[in-house]
Amino acid sequence: MTTKTAAPKAVGKKTSARRAENDPALADVAGVLAALKALATARTLAGMSRFGLPADNAWGVAVGDIRGLAKRTGRDHALAAALWASGVYEARLLAVFVDDPAQVTVAQMDRWCRDFDNWGICDTACFALFDRTPHAFGRVANWATSEAEFVKRGAFALLASLALHDKHSDDAAFLACLPLIERAADDPRNFVKKGVSWALRGIGGRNAVLHAEAARLAQRLAQSSEPAARWVGKDALREFTRKGAKAED
Repeated sequence: MTTKTAAPKAVGKKTSARRAENDPALADVAGVLAALKALATARTLAGMSRFGLPADNAWGVAVGDIRGLAKRTGRDHALAAALWASGVYEARLLAVFVDDPAQVTVAQMDRWCRDFDNWGICDTACFALFDRTPHAFGRVANWATSEAEFVKRGAFALLASLALHDKHSDDAAFLACLPLIERAADDPRNFVKKGVSWALRGIGGRNAVLHAEAARLAQRLAQSSEPAARWVGKDALREFTRKGAKAED
């Protein structure tokens, strides 16, 4: 499949002007895309399919190199929108790293989420950008009932990311999400059930109160008649048991 990149467009004027002064090659979207493509290697591209990542609309750039380029460009909301619109896998990863969480809207989150077609972009967007916005918990609740595989995965990847990164929300915010986990646990699709387990394990790792509630849910799921729910419950219990044993050492 041939990749079609979006035509170069204006980005944030002040940000792009500063970037042009410091790094003229990155003055516009075309320059940033060219710099990104120059980092590609055939070996990286060939290895992507082994991890379930798209190779037909990708260039083969390592995530570490994408992060390095993001540091050169700096935060730029308009640039992120243009990079996402290109449709290139690595350009979308770069968009996640350069976007400004304070400028991300609910509409943008929903729009980008509908574009998720693999776990890599789904998890990175949730883990490195969406969980830093004030809209995160609302999107968890909204996406958790979606029929689309990676939208639903996004709900629980985002919840897991919040469990790890959110230092301000109280226990009630996470307890309110446990019913979402329980309802989604019987979804047999691989990326969904792994996302559900990730979220349950993440909540259980926040503190003793949430651990107790998450463990109770995991035990209930482990006894379910639904194979996917049993897997989620047992997967979470294994981690809870392992971490509990380490804490006692």
